[in-house]
Amino acid sequence: MNPVITLLTLAARHGRMLLVAGLVAGIALPGVAIAFKPWLQEMVAALLFIAALRIGPRQALGAIRNLPVVVGIAAVYQLALPLTAIAVLTMAGWTGAPLATALVLMLAASSISGSPNLTILTGHDPAPALRLLIIGTAILPFTVLPVFWLLPELGTAAEVIGAASRLFAAIAIATAAAFLVRGVLLRDPAPRVVEALDGLSAIAMAVVVVGLMSAVGPAVTGTPLAFLGWLAIAFAANFGLQALAALVLTRTSLRDRAVPFAIIAGNRNIALFLVALPAHVTDPVLLFIGCYQIPMYLTPLLMRGFYNRIERRTVRA
Repeated sequence: MNPVITLLTLAARHGRMLLVAGLVAGIALPGVAIAFKPWLQEMVAALLFIAALRIGPRQALGAIRNLPVVVGIAAVYQLALPLTAIAVLTMAGWTGAPLATALVLMLAASSISGSPNLTILTGHDPAPALRLLIIGTAILPFTVLPVFWLLPELGTAAEVIGAASRLFAAIAIATAAAFLVRGVLLRDPAPRVVEALDGLSAIAMAVVVVGLMSAVGPAVTGTPLAFLGWLAIAFAANFGLQALAALVLTRTSLRDRAVPFAIIAGNRNIALFLVALPAHVTDPVLLFIGCYQIPMYLTPLLMRGFYNRIERRTVRA
């Protein structure tokens, strides 16, 4: 048996622990994290390529009748939720606070590029996650406009639209390349090959998270109380949104896609705004963005049991 396939299969079977190892390495080795940071865009693109290669075009595209549903979910996540949050924060007089900015930016963001990979690691179908990732990124330039209009302190929407457009181009190129390879070389991959791709995905995610944790390591030792506070907020926002979305979706006709859609509800590409917003806006929330990676990468480990219970309950119903 091919030793590379064997190694990747082993990585697939221990994928959740690999993510934990990546988190630990990102915190414990800040020098390595900083060295990885300039390559984040390329690593995220590679991560998406692997996910699309594993899924294939037929599963990813799905039936055309699914398109309105996916667009609707993306609009709820990226437009309805942040606008509701702005309304609540305005009534409470909290707009402009770092916490308010962090939460609104998170809710306004589209899915992280690794959402199909997280879905795989929870043992569920990643195709709906990839569809929502692509559609959500495509409509992001339009959904951010009302959010930025209502919170002008976030900066101009034009820069965010440019960043979203670049992100969509990267997603489109990585996905098209993966579908081409799948169509030419992997038209009908054996289960062993699919499992090996899952292992490659887990390894890639573990490497990517090291770079994403570059701001966390110094905070753990320098400002531990601030770190713990932002970490608690990140866990509550991420897991809270996932749980709420799962409980709602399992009571609708979307119950068969509840898990991938719920994973995306809590795992958003807030880091996108780092390249679009002015430093005076992003600097106060950098620690939140770093802390946000921790529940994100612990989702397969800590939320898998919850999703399995939800799924069993739905099947019995």
